[in-house]
Amino acid sequence: MTDPRHAHDTDQGRYYSDPAGGPDLVSVTNVLATSVAKAALMPWAVKLTVEWVLDRRIEVAHRAITDRTNLVREIKQVHRDARDRAANLGDRIHSAAEARMLGAPTPSDPEVAPYLNQFDRWIALWGIAADRDVYATEITCMNRRLGYAGTADLMIWLPTAAGGKRELWLIDYKTSATRSAKSVYPENTQQLAALRYCETVLLPDDTDAPMPKIQRTGVLNLRARSHALVEMPAGRDAHRAFRGALTNALWHHAAPTTYPALLAPGQKAAPARRRTIRKAAA
Repeated sequence: MTDPRHAHDTDQGRYYSDPAGGPDLVSVTNVLATSVAKAALMPWAVKLTVEWVLDRRIEVAHRAITDRTNLVREIKQVHRDARDRAANLGDRIHSAAEARMLGAPTPSDPEVAPYLNQFDRWIALWGIAADRDVYATEITCMNRRLGYAGTADLMIWLPTAAGGKRELWLIDYKTSATRSAKSVYPENTQQLAALRYCETVLLPDDTDAPMPKIQRTGVLNLRARSHALVEMPAGRDAHRAFRGALTNALWHHAAPTTYPALLAPGQKAAPARRRTIRKAAA
């Protein structure tokens, strides 16, 4: 996950600060992470963990007797480390793609290079000239009325209408080391719809500008050996679905995690336990 301007992490996930001074706005990705079940994550985590154990089966067998506590801790960390590495690589690829669009230099990064090569191929195949076609990159979009915000990876003019006429696209970059370049998740559509129907965007000086009229939306899947621009139907129906997810996420973020226990008739509450403060020996 990238680190957009004004975004900050809370106990309830990512929120955006509003430069205009209003209440914090929940991030689009936070809403979807809270409200959309990731059914594939558990099998993925189990597979990684099992493979880690099998690759180290002799060591594991020995440490199961001699170092069980630390071994369990390491095994539980396997899928978290893999997730964090993938997220870090994705952030670096996003940063490199943004730099390309801005004409800025990109640092040497062997892991990022294959994905950036695919991004360059996409630019070349579509005949994109950044100074002519890029409307905005990594721009914060806000819907203060509904209480959410997010960051658009790319708004770009592409010649996709009849007769080669250009249309304004909202594109989100997605990276993966294993998934097909043509594969997407349903919630990608909700993410794009949420951004598409924001009210305002933030300019570099933190002033507001109206959200431009987006004509088409899509995911640009970047893989080490391939890429694909997949159009997503991020219309009003998808935005209605996102609004349902938004309501659900905000409810969860505000809900208490403890409630008082109900006592049976005649039962008295147990007295509060006193904390004993021990004095240090003289």
